[in-house]
Amino acid sequence: MRNSTPFSGRYFRRRRPAPEPIKLPKKEDHPDALSKYTGSLVRRAQQRHVAVWLAEVSADITSVQYAALEILHKTPGVNQRQLGDELDVDRSTIADLVARMVRNGLIERSDDLVDKRSYVLFLTAAGKKQLATLRPRVEEVERILTARLTSKESLELRRLLAALLPREGD
Repeated sequence: MRNSTPFSGRYFRRRRPAPEPIKLPKKEDHPDALSKYTGSLVRRAQQRHVAVWLAEVSADITSVQYAALEILHKTPGVNQRQLGDELDVDRSTIADLVARMVRNGLIERSDDLVDKRSYVLFLTAAGKKQLATLRPRVEEVERILTARLTSKESLELRRLLAALLPREGD
């Protein structure tokens, strides 16, 4: 049997030299191969939206929470299921979202007088104040995201994105 010491070949194997890194062409020299896929562009646009949101609006309030604040401002007293439907999120997601917003003092739950199994949701004073603070920041996000577009192009972009979303009955 061979004598294995920390300095023998068993512990120190010769490594192959690392291959040379592949040099990618500059982006301006070739179009992004994935840009032909709508999903890839939507994903990249979403990443940009999140980055701008974090920089301009808040790391504490997500865009979905902001949307919930807007919906509850316009339609106070909706139940959790209705809010989830309006936000297009599943039941567990809306339950977590509502619980977090209640815990943060932005919304409050009250018993639904019509359906005793449900809660209706309302903005608190803190939620109304937060919404008023966030609105101009959200407008700034919109301005930044669409800065390279004309107002007509911005409308067309929103129309086309909405066309990608499922419709009732789909």
